Amino acid sequence: MSNPVDAVTLAGSVSHDLSMWGLFMQADWIVKLVMLGLLFASLWSWSIIFDKVTRLRRLFKAANEFEDNFWSGRSLEELSEKIGPRPAEPMAAIFMAAMQEWKRATAKGVSLLPSAGGIAHRIERVMQVTLSRELERLQRQMIVLASIGSTAPFIGLFGTVWGIMNSFASIAASKNTSLAVVAPGIAEALFATALGLVAAIPAVVAYNKLSSDFDRYAHKLEAFAGEFGAIISRRLDEKAA
Repeated sequence: MSNPVDAVTLAGSVSHDLSMWGLFMQADWIVKLVMLGLLFASLWSWSIIFDKVTRLRRLFKAANEFEDNFWSGRSLEELSEKIGPRPAEPMAAIFMAAMQEWKRATAKGVSLLPSAGGIAHRIERVMQVTLSRELERLQRQMIVLASIGSTAPFIGLFGTVWGIMNSFASIAASKNTSLAVVAPGIAEALFATALGLVAAIPAVVAYNKLSSDFDRYAHKLEAFAGEFGAIISRRLDEKAA
């Protein structure tokens, strides 16, 4: 008859790889899918974070340079010719949209006095539409960060629950409650939760930071559009005088 003590000793002597790779390889296939999905989500969020951070830094720099040129005393027509019809920077795109509307209104030889209000309204409308379109393009994929930040912990928790269920099933099948039997399965399950947090925390922090930076950039564009609209209005008043 076998000795129960020998059986427990034999069970405890079975080695388990508790490294991250070992935990992944020993996990159930559903838990593996959860881990792979969370790893992909983490890499995806980091690629978005890197892209948005570098782009915002470049846009703020380009906006400051454009404002320096705009307020340098150079004529609006000369500045528009230098920028070209398809600017890549949003502030320059707002400027060019307004200038193109201005040129269309004046190129036909229409008297500005009776239609000054209409022209000013169209120019302001064009700038607002361009501003909204540029911001929408810049904020694309921000919803991905929000989704990863809100769902990744629950996906990891699902993997943990599934792994713990398998651990209890193994305990029931082996009729052995030794820590050596329970610990590996619990570790694999908790590893899924850890991956969920690894994916979620950077996504949430980056989403909040990037949202704040996008708000600052949007206010910068709105301020420029308002100032440029005032300049256009003054020009119309001068024409009407």
